[in-house]
Amino acid sequence: MNSFVAVLRSFNIHSQKLRSLMSLTPFDVATPEGRSRERYRRVMLATLASALAKVVALLAGLVSVPLAVGYLGAERYGLWMTIASVIAIIAFADLGMGNGLMNAIIEANGKDDREAAHRHTSSAFFMLFGIGVAVIALFSTVYAIVPWSKVFNVTSELATKESGPAVAVFVACFACSLPLGVVQRVQMGYQEGLQSNLWQCAGSILGLGGVILGIYLEAGLPWLVLAMAGAPVIVTCFNWIVQFCWSRPWLLPRWKSFEWNASQKIIAAGSVFLLLQVFTLIGNASDGLVLAQIMGPRAVAQYTIAQKLFSIALVAQFFIAPLWPAFGDALERSDYTWVRHALRRALVLSLGIGILAVLPLLVFGKWIVAVWVGPELVPSSGLLAALAGWMLLASYGGVMSVLLNNGKLLRKQAVFYGAASLTALVLKIVLAWTIGIPGVVWATVIGYGIIYIIPAALLARSMLKEGSMRRHDELVSRA
Repeated sequence: MNSFVAVLRSFNIHSQKLRSLMSLTPFDVATPEGRSRERYRRVMLATLASALAKVVALLAGLVSVPLAVGYLGAERYGLWMTIASVIAIIAFADLGMGNGLMNAIIEANGKDDREAAHRHTSSAFFMLFGIGVAVIALFSTVYAIVPWSKVFNVTSELATKESGPAVAVFVACFACSLPLGVVQRVQMGYQEGLQSNLWQCAGSILGLGGVILGIYLEAGLPWLVLAMAGAPVIVTCFNWIVQFCWSRPWLLPRWKSFEWNASQKIIAAGSVFLLLQVFTLIGNASDGLVLAQIMGPRAVAQYTIAQKLFSIALVAQFFIAPLWPAFGDALERSDYTWVRHALRRALVLSLGIGILAVLPLLVFGKWIVAVWVGPELVPSSGLLAALAGWMLLASYGGVMSVLLNNGKLLRKQAVFYGAASLTALVLKIVLAWTIGIPGVVWATVIGYGIIYIIPAALLARSMLKEGSMRRHDELVSRA
C-alpha cells in the first residue's frame, strides 16, 4: 500500500512538472535552474507543435489525394507525384547550409552574441539567394530543349502539354524557398520550434485550400502544383516578415552585414551536413535498390509495407529534433550537468516509447498487414524482428545524433557515421543473398550498431567528462 501511494505521489509530482513546462510564459534564464527549465519548456512546446504539424500535413494529404486523383486521373496525378519526388531529391541544393546556419545561431545565442547571429543570418540569406537565382537561371537555359513528356513518360495530350509548366512551377517555388527558409533555421537555432511548426501547419492548410479551390475552378495541373507547392512559400514569406521586421528586427538580413568569414563557417559546417545526408541515403535509402536487384520487385513491396508499418515506432522523433538546439545552447554555456541529465532522460524516454510501440507490432504485425493490403505481402517473423531491432537502434541513435550535431563534435561524428553507412551497404548485399529480405535490415542494425552507436556513446561520454573537468578547473581558478 505504501509503495502504491509513493508511486502515485511520484506520478503527481512529475505531472505537475510537465504541466509547468506547457506554459507560454518563458522562465527566468538569469539562473542555471531557470535556463534548464526554459530549455525543457521549449523542447516540450516544439514537440507538441511538431506532432501537430505532422498530423495536419497527414490529414491534408488524406483529403487532397482522392480529390486530386479523381480530378486529374491516374496519369496526370502520377506526373505530379513524380515531379514532387524529383524536387525532393534536389533539396540538396542548399548544400547543407541551412543546418550550418542553425548551428551558427545556436553558438551565437549560447554566447549572447547578437552581432554574430546577424552576420551569419545575412551571409546565409545572400548565399542561398544566389543559389536560388542560379537554379532558376540553369533551369531557364535547359527548359526549352528538354522533352519533359518523355522524361516523365506521359502519353496523353493534356499531360504532355502540362508537364513542362508543372516542372517550372515546382522549380520556381523551390528556388524561392531557399533564401526564405533561413527564417526557419533561425527559429530552430533560438529553440523556437513552436513558432516554426505552427507556420508549417498554416502552409499545409493553405495548400489544401488552394488545391480544393483549383479543382472547383477546374484549373490545370500547373495551377494545382502552384497551390500545393506555393502555399508553404507564401506562409514562409509571412513568417520571414514577422520574424525579421517585428520579433527580431536586428536580425534582418542586410548586404552590408554579409561577411566572408561567416560564410566560410556556414559552408564548412554545411558541407559536413551534406556529407551526412549523402551517407544517410547510402545507408538507409539503398534497401529497396538492393532488394530489387537481388530478389525482385515483390520483395521490395513486402519490405516497404512492413517498413512503413514500423515507422510508427519512430514517434519519439517528435521530441528528439528540438533537443538539437537545446543541447547546443547548454554546451555553449558549459552547462555539462544539464546535458548529461537531459541526455539520460531523452535516451530512457526514446527507448521506452520505442519498446512500447514495437511490441504490439511484433505480435500483431502480420495480422495488420493482412487486413491492410492483403495476405500476399504479409512479412515474415524474421523481417518483423529485424525491423523491431532497427527501430530501437534508431530510437537510441536519434538522440545521440542531435547531441553530436553540435560544434566540434559534428566532424567527428561524420567519420564513423560514414563508415557505418558504407559498411551497412556492403552487408546489405551479402545478407540479402544469404538470409533474404530480413538481411538488409540486419545489415543496417549491425553496421550502425557497431560502427556508429558505440563510438557515438564513447565520444559523448568523453566530451562530457572533459567538459565537466574543464568547467570545474575554471570555477576553482576564479575562486
